[in-house]
Amino acid sequence: MKKAYLNWSSGKDAALALYKLQERNEYSIEKLVTTVNSDVNRISMHGVRIEMLKKQAENIGLPLQQIKLNGEVSMQEYTKIMETETNRLLQEGFAYSVFGDIMLEDLKRYRENQLEKVGLKAIFPLWQENTTQLLKEFIDKGFKAIVVCVNTDKLNKSFCGRVLDESFLNDLPKDVDPCGENGEFHTFVFNGPIFKEPIRFKIGELVEKSYKPAKNSNDNCFTENQKSWDTSFVFCDLLLE
Repeated sequence: MKKAYLNWSSGKDAALALYKLQERNEYSIEKLVTTVNSDVNRISMHGVRIEMLKKQAENIGLPLQQIKLNGEVSMQEYTKIMETETNRLLQEGFAYSVFGDIMLEDLKRYRENQLEKVGLKAIFPLWQENTTQLLKEFIDKGFKAIVVCVNTDKLNKSFCGRVLDESFLNDLPKDVDPCGENGEFHTFVFNGPIFKEPIRFKIGELVEKSYKPAKNSNDNCFTENQKSWDTSFVFCDLLLE
């Protein structure tokens, strides 16, 4: 089989991508790779504690590689660090890099271009699938996830801390993607067919944070409309029991 690593965000899309590839038996997923904010020891974007991430990898049964980035990393620094890390993965015999992206063309093209430079091929198992159907499939397969981050410019903060289920899907505003593909929300998966056992945790405090655009915002792989609203978030802290 083709040796691959999965870019593991801790959320539902990465979990579903792993499940689908394990079912197809074409790629051998042999490592989880996660970018973390070294300033706060949490998963980048999702804001989940590192100990929760480690518990996921332990329950999935795959080695975990953390790529540490400081909270103020520029796009140039990010690209340089990722090039170094992907070169190391290439030297370990990996040929494929798996992502849970579904529809963001700019981001997909950026990933493909950067990986091509070091000789890796990007794989997108969920690409252009219907996001409503994907979330329903996620629920039907027995996965369990909780919303750990909400973009308050797109979604009410009351959704933060909610479990992904049919009720959650039904309550989403019509202009919010069911899988949060426009950055509306992020999740943490704590149970499902890829896990040996559920991750037991308790919910901590909700934290609201606002961010200013990076000084080098023109040097970015994302679209202008994305930059305009990715500024205000609510995070739900999770603690291992």
